[in-house]
Amino acid sequence: MTERTLKIVVNGVTGRMGLNQHLVNSILAIRRDGGLELGDGTRLLPEPILVGRSADKLKAIAAQHGVAQWTTDLDAALADPSVEIYCDAGSTLQRAGNIEKALKAGKHVYCEKPISADTATALKLARLAREKGLKSGVVQDKLWAPGIRKLRYLRDTGFFGRVLTVRISGTYWVFEGDLVKPQRPSWNYRKEDGGSMILDMMPHYHYMLDLFAPAKRMVCLGATHVPQRWDEQGKPYACTADDAAYAIVELEGGIVAPIDTSWCIRAYSDDIINMKVDGTDGSAVAGLTKCSIQRREATPRGHWSLDVAKPVDFFGSWQEMPEPEPYRNAFRAEWELFLRHVCENAPFAWDLLAGAKGVQFAELAEASWRESRWVEIPDLGA
Repeated sequence: MTERTLKIVVNGVTGRMGLNQHLVNSILAIRRDGGLELGDGTRLLPEPILVGRSADKLKAIAAQHGVAQWTTDLDAALADPSVEIYCDAGSTLQRAGNIEKALKAGKHVYCEKPISADTATALKLARLAREKGLKSGVVQDKLWAPGIRKLRYLRDTGFFGRVLTVRISGTYWVFEGDLVKPQRPSWNYRKEDGGSMILDMMPHYHYMLDLFAPAKRMVCLGATHVPQRWDEQGKPYACTADDAAYAIVELEGGIVAPIDTSWCIRAYSDDIINMKVDGTDGSAVAGLTKCSIQRREATPRGHWSLDVAKPVDFFGSWQEMPEPEPYRNAFRAEWELFLRHVCENAPFAWDLLAGAKGVQFAELAEASWRESRWVEIPDLGA
């Protein structure tokens, strides 16, 4: 069997997402399993070149995972003619500039979101990729989470009938750092370092809503609920970024989509991200793994009563959907699609323009909050 090596510069592997999801769970996992089999029978073996700012951390990661090449010099890595793909999982504020460097160096680009901090820059990158005839991809991992895949199946089979509402809730408690070590880095809470709940999560919610209809307009309220946190060195700092957002989005066809997303809510649900779809013929609620459904004919008669503690068991009439196939890591699933896009020209809809639409959604949410008004969401095209 023929093998083909494909070199990938992976920038940002000293961070959690770059290391765990992109390097270990995707690129190295594909190599460990013998490569990705292409349509002509060729085995594609992705070969990572690790890039970051700390030589000591890169050296340790490379040694632990058996990676031969690493460097702190991104420009030198991009100048290597044998490199075909640039992957960016690094700092949000540095991402757009590094993507531009990679495109100008003739590399296909696969990157985390948001692809930039503003729509104009994001569109510039999308146009540059197209002008140079280069492939691009943006991480939209929730689409391959088992629970959301089940929602897509229900959508495709017409389970919902006419969709009325799509609700998204992404909430959990991030520890402040004074008593318990925080589970998110401190830069997330400093606007000047690229932190922002709206910029971080609204691009995700945009493509999740897009499963059902394009977003037409929205109103959003942001908040900084926790004004002080403690950093990785245990020092207190002022929080300058929003840590929560509450929005109402109107989708095409009159579908209403409420969103609440916060790092300051203690979860009381099956998952930290839940998506609930209500339609005329049925409803479903999905976390990242499970999905439960209720059909029209199985819907209980709801009523309230102050005389009976629990008049109706509303949970009892829901049915959990079975697993249609074994779970595969969502990041790896999208990576494999992108590799086929690069090597076989297979379809791939989640390019830099899709990433720009997510940035626009976040930017307009911030504008709505800042100006206290509804905002229209222009169509950026295909």
